[in-house]
Amino acid sequence: MQSFSYEKAQSVEQATGTTGKFIAGGTTLVDLMKLGVETPTQLVDVTALPLAQVETLPNGGLRIGAMVRNSDLAHHPAVGKDYAVLSEALLSGASPQLRNMATTGGNLLQRTRCPYFRDPSYSNCNKRNPGSGCAAIGGHNRMMAILGTSDACIATHPSDMCVALTALEATIQVEGPKGKRSIAIADFYKLPGTTPNVENALEPGELITYVDLPAPRKASKQVYLKLRDRASYEFALASAAVVAEVSGGHVRAVQIALGGVGTRPWRAHEAEAALTGKPATAAHFRAAAEDALKGAKPSSENGFKVELAKRCIVRAMTMASA
Repeated sequence: MQSFSYEKAQSVEQATGTTGKFIAGGTTLVDLMKLGVETPTQLVDVTALPLAQVETLPNGGLRIGAMVRNSDLAHHPAVGKDYAVLSEALLSGASPQLRNMATTGGNLLQRTRCPYFRDPSYSNCNKRNPGSGCAAIGGHNRMMAILGTSDACIATHPSDMCVALTALEATIQVEGPKGKRSIAIADFYKLPGTTPNVENALEPGELITYVDLPAPRKASKQVYLKLRDRASYEFALASAAVVAEVSGGHVRAVQIALGGVGTRPWRAHEAEAALTGKPATAAHFRAAAEDALKGAKPSSENGFKVELAKRCIVRAMTMASA
């Protein structure tokens, strides 16, 4: 790990007035620094900022501070009551020790666990070295993405929390040198295209301050289903976050997001369109899952993810409509 300077910010204005790399729980950044993937010359500690509260918004929604720890958020009464899919997603990720350290803002900025990205001895990684190529395309790619990929990158987005936030249609509040702005989570993450090194919509110096959730749908049932190689401390092979309103045997409204299969948290709009207004039956769930995965482009080792993701959608919808 190379040398760096350290500063502890006492205000958002002080933090955004620096040119350093923000650090909170450090559960991703410190790992990448040890590996030599991240090499910041300055770290700005933002843990002292007054952003560790969960508050109810005037519209009935929820405002989550960027410094709220994953464990605290998962067990918050309002989250458990009205946003169960978020609590379930958080508790399915990492380990209790990591959840006690990881923050909401940091989770939003998690970087891929692609082994070629995390090993600087592989020079051909477009995320680290733009224009160098993608070693995963012709290499070990079992865990890689099948949706949203490009000829430049097939790395999977790793977060569970962000899949739930995508299904909940969260809005991310940021503040930077140019002031404050709001970014819908649908617009926050970038597809790799030809520039996989550009992962999100943040501009230089911008800091995530809050995540806003819309008012809960009182009639909805929420489910987070995660399929993985082992029962804990493992990233998803496929996951589904579902927020569904089912009454009279019909799907009245539904929001579905997928994890483990996309280069970003993947909103399954095709599946939602196929299900809305239809009977809540296994046949309709399967047809919607087929629509959601029509654009999948598996690599040499992860073709199984296509069928796995379909079954994940069907199972999650069955649970949400039970």
